[in-house]
Amino acid sequence: MGPCLLIASPQMKDPFFEGTVILLCQHDENGALGLVINRETSLSVQNVLEQLSVSLPQNHEEHAVNWGGPVEPGAGFIVFPGEVPEDEGWNVGNGIAVSPSRDQLIAALVQDQPFLLCLGYAGWGADQLDTEIRNGGWLTTDVNFDVILGVGMDERYDRALMELGLSAMGVWMQPVDE
Repeated sequence: MGPCLLIASPQMKDPFFEGTVILLCQHDENGALGLVINRETSLSVQNVLEQLSVSLPQNHEEHAVNWGGPVEPGAGFIVFPGEVPEDEGWNVGNGIAVSPSRDQLIAALVQDQPFLLCLGYAGWGADQLDTEIRNGGWLTTDVNFDVILGVGMDERYDRALMELGLSAMGVWMQPVDE
């Protein structure tokens, strides 16, 4: 499976992933890595810039930082429109790129383009995500620019389901016991 959006089953009760949409960046025989795109932290981009000792125009003071997942909460990833070289991140499709590069973050801020800054990531071991999908834990849909960068944080889950012609009330999948 290539890059896509993972949508948590409405029945998923895992406290980390209940109600989430994840941008799946990498998935191969060794495992998978993705970023939660619809959960904010209490941090602002300005807080992160101060930690990195980066001084940029103040136009991003209030821009919230996303919780990308429970693995390595200090690792930062920027999701932005564009492309990155293969060794600097992932081109996930539909004009969206993901990078852990500090330089990509600075470029996105300077260019004043839409972006998400995610701290941490969701990770799965070999075959773990495939098993969770087979067991009804996740729905999948194509990477969609509007779902990721075009609508507000609180609209992303419902919008991702709408891409499949579904609503949370109309989906019943086998519950995931985690």
